[in-house]
Amino acid sequence: MADSNAQPGPLRRLWRTLRTPSQYSLLTLMVVGVVAGIVLWGGFNTAVEATNREAFCISCHEMRDNVYKEYSENTIHYTNRTGVRATCPDCHVPKEWGPKMMRKIQASRELWGKMTGSIDTREKFEAKRLHLAEREWARMKANDSLECRNCHSFESMAKDVQKPRAKKSHDPSTGGSFR
Repeated sequence: MADSNAQPGPLRRLWRTLRTPSQYSLLTLMVVGVVAGIVLWGGFNTAVEATNREAFCISCHEMRDNVYKEYSENTIHYTNRTGVRATCPDCHVPKEWGPKMMRKIQASRELWGKMTGSIDTREKFEAKRLHLAEREWARMKANDSLECRNCHSFESMAKDVQKPRAKKSHDPSTGGSFR
């Protein structure tokens, strides 16, 4: 038989506290809840946006010394006649919240690769490069090149002045993924 003077367990005390009317008004509790929600959401959003900067993307040497170096030396997206530059997030992170969160979850694999050392040298990176690129190409094809279309309008492209590779990439009849 249980002792009637025994202290209740921690879960029972918590449940009793939650069921007992508070000394604070419902309005006070709601205001505190809303303020806490805004602070938490703002902090989360700030952290997400901090990871959407080129400086964050190239903060690890795998990106800075490999992909970013090539991007900054050899691509029209880095240096062009108009002076408009596409940064890493422009091409690799969707603008809409839901797809952006999915991309952030997918990107955690890349961070895992860095933490485990599977791509920590140029040789290891080059060995996995094609696989990583194919995964990114498949992602872009699956979302119909959404990130490209954030900046480019197919209808306004002057295909007659494009190089052959660009023409092929932008023509769906030749298998290009950018409609």
